[in-house]
Amino acid sequence: MLTVVERVVLHIDLDQFIVAVELLRHPDLVGEPVLVGGSGDPTERGVVAGASYEARARGVTSGTPLRTAAARCPEAVFLPADRETYLAASADVMTALGELGGILEVIGWDEAFMLVDTEDAADTARYVQSYVRERTALNCSIGIGDNKLRAKLASGMGKPAGVFRLDMSNWVEVMAGKPTDALQGVGGKTAKKLAARGIATVADLAGTSMADLAGEFGPNIGPWLVAVAHGYDSSPVSDEPFRARSHGREVTFQRDLREVEPMRAEITRLARQVSEDLAGDATLARRVVVKVRDSRFGTHTHGVTLAEPTRAFEPLEVAAQQALDGFPLDRPVRLLGVRAELVRE
Repeated sequence: MLTVVERVVLHIDLDQFIVAVELLRHPDLVGEPVLVGGSGDPTERGVVAGASYEARARGVTSGTPLRTAAARCPEAVFLPADRETYLAASADVMTALGELGGILEVIGWDEAFMLVDTEDAADTARYVQSYVRERTALNCSIGIGDNKLRAKLASGMGKPAGVFRLDMSNWVEVMAGKPTDALQGVGGKTAKKLAARGIATVADLAGTSMADLAGEFGPNIGPWLVAVAHGYDSSPVSDEPFRARSHGREVTFQRDLREVEPMRAEITRLARQVSEDLAGDATLARRVVVKVRDSRFGTHTHGVTLAEPTRAFEPLEVAAQQALDGFPLDRPVRLLGVRAELVRE
């Protein structure tokens, strides 16, 4: 009897990753609404970096201001963010995945793709889950697909700690009636533009002429939107080492900065941290971008291209200060950030 082997893409997505790492050292908080962010003090400025499923059920998600989160979920337990611990936990997970064979593409600290040949994709996915859990005590959801797009969408449908398969055979059944922003890469603004044209669902979008959308969204984005609605994705799973596209640091001030000199001092401090991050993984910056958020939550960026790629502090700091000069700074500032865009190899 012939054995049938198929090639599938798995998308491994760690469940409530930041919170899950915290629960390993605070097991008494399992089942509680837990929020991680800032210094862990909800009376201070900052945003939620990770929310437990219990907190999400109360309307709090990543990116929610801490004070808003406390108002929506007053019973929540707040914990300070610990970036280095999360990075270490992520490294442990990716090491475990790398031991399983197949082609592994790490795409973030809490997710990865795997290209595998298997006789039973669901059994393979469940084995991956159990192996990650055994090695790291962390749970993950796994999407099975015939390409990366479908696999990534499928993992979201399997949460938490489940397995879901989405491929050509069930794409229409699962996706046709969903709103267009259910598709990977289609945001709220694009969905509104599509809705204005009478395109409300994935099925509507799939039935639209590429040429029609090219006129409004451009010759690349327009056809791409229709292709995504059909579930098409030709991007390969690559085992090239994961490289971040940028390194950034930012700070939210507990009291708005009103004078320029303290802002410059913060830019210098952040530029030094970014320089150290670049040195840590031996990468070079090609451009420096400064982000400013004012007291009315207006957020703007300015960037300066470096004369030559570098990770040295001095040219990074000079470029960051030049970028800061591009802002009027006529309102109090609540957040500053410095980001280095990296040289692509």
